[in-house]
Amino acid sequence: MKNVATQPVSQDESLKQLGLNNLGNVYWDLPTSALYEEAIRRYEGALGHLGPLVVRTGQYTGRLPKDKFLVREPSSENKIAWGKINRPLDPNKFDALKYRLCAYLQGKDIFIENCYAGADEHYRVPIRIISERATAALFARTMFIRELDPEKLALHVPEFTVLHAPSFHADPEIDGTHSEAFVLMHFGKKLILIGGTAYAGEIKKSIFTVMNYLLPQKGVMAMHCSANYGSDENDVAIFFGLSGTGKTTLSADPDRTLIGDDEHGWSEDGTFNFEGGCYAKVIKLSSEGEPEIYETTRRFGTILENVTMDMRTRHVNLDDASLTENTRAAYPITHIPNMTRSGKAGHPKHIIMLTCDAFGVLPPLARLTPAQAMYHFLSGYTAKVAGTEAGIKEPQATFSPCFGAPFMALPPTVYAKLLGDKIAQHNVDVWLINTGWSGGSCGQGQRIKLGFTRAMVKAVLSGALKDAPTKPDPVFGMAVPLSCPGVPDEMMNPRNTWKDKAAYDRKARELAVMFENNFAENAGDASAEIKEAGPKPIELTTPKAAGALGQ
Repeated sequence: MKNVATQPVSQDESLKQLGLNNLGNVYWDLPTSALYEEAIRRYEGALGHLGPLVVRTGQYTGRLPKDKFLVREPSSENKIAWGKINRPLDPNKFDALKYRLCAYLQGKDIFIENCYAGADEHYRVPIRIISERATAALFARTMFIRELDPEKLALHVPEFTVLHAPSFHADPEIDGTHSEAFVLMHFGKKLILIGGTAYAGEIKKSIFTVMNYLLPQKGVMAMHCSANYGSDENDVAIFFGLSGTGKTTLSADPDRTLIGDDEHGWSEDGTFNFEGGCYAKVIKLSSEGEPEIYETTRRFGTILENVTMDMRTRHVNLDDASLTENTRAAYPITHIPNMTRSGKAGHPKHIIMLTCDAFGVLPPLARLTPAQAMYHFLSGYTAKVAGTEAGIKEPQATFSPCFGAPFMALPPTVYAKLLGDKIAQHNVDVWLINTGWSGGSCGQGQRIKLGFTRAMVKAVLSGALKDAPTKPDPVFGMAVPLSCPGVPDEMMNPRNTWKDKAAYDRKARELAVMFENNFAENAGDASAEIKEAGPKPIELTTPKAAGALGQ
């Protein structure tokens, strides 16, 4: 049986226009139940206790930043910030690889999901995910925004298309890729090729890169952040941060309404989610610490990625990191009890920048001036958490401008200017919260308890710290509250938590120098005011320095 598509011939023709010919069965927009059946029948996954689909991604269990390339072509060439992250690929290499990929798909069954990125109808982008795997189609259906009107779905015309073939491999010598795996983006042809890896996060982040490229050119801020709101839709908080810093965890608050857990836009009308699902890390997830997210791992419609499962009982083990530290759950946002189906809300009142400080020297909580907010946004300091990227086995200090450099195609200053203008226009309070280590560096100190971090977030969003007395950090300059409800006072000054004060002083200076060097290299064109908002390394040999650090 061939071409069992229920869509009009025009959409069938669109596959031929892509170069997809002589296909096997073509499954258009299958519902979740049918995709479950296809995935299990094809041995792509297994049904877990209470209904999640448990899948393994094979060799790659995280993103492959070195395998992502942007095609250097006329429509985008002068807009992209080329460099170590946005690396160019020759258009002819792209075309040749696409030709072979299409030839590979001949005779194979494929699954197609038509969706949207962006909850705001004025800025949403129609997308199409085409894959050789039912699980990838299910992931797309889960993560992106579905069209519920059958008539509109039948007329869906994608602006961007993802062609996804995990079992097809590139030849680096021929194709100009880094390895056999690849994520290739062509903004001119509005086409993305993904192959050699089954890690579903590559689909999600490629579309995020598209939104980060398109929206700022329309005056809309694109953000790697989670977002929620309090008593009404104008009490919005956004949480910037890289994977592993706590965006998903801290935004899933039973006392607030979730807008989204990872990717948002900020337009003249307010905040809106890019997605219709969540993609949460679930390693060592517990019902006590994160009850709402934990419950999603026990539900039909959730995809558990690289989570181990007892094949006899079908119970999963969220504590098992034998496959990867980067175990994931992809679930519809509707699995979270307190969420907004519209995916939209008002302008932010609070911005929280999350960092996972592996050095253990940043304060757990600090208020930022507008200039400091821009400095830390352009710095994007955190630690890469084990498993998030291939080869990362333990936390490593890193700087990622805009808290999402791997997904930002335009120069960082484009995003920073948009954010700075919106912070000023809407008089937004900005805070930095360290979800990393206290009492020592990673391996010596302890990760800050989630309960303490939640207490800090609650204090910020409730206004409890609005007029609280603060003291400037002698190295990093931020205004640190002397106390916070629900948090031991001694924790507020990170130096107090270290037994070896001299070791703290050395680490604080070491990190401050790293900030300086990074900013000079990557944000040298920032204004003088922003440059002055950075940390000030203190020479440790002077009595004045020792006295300042001991405040």
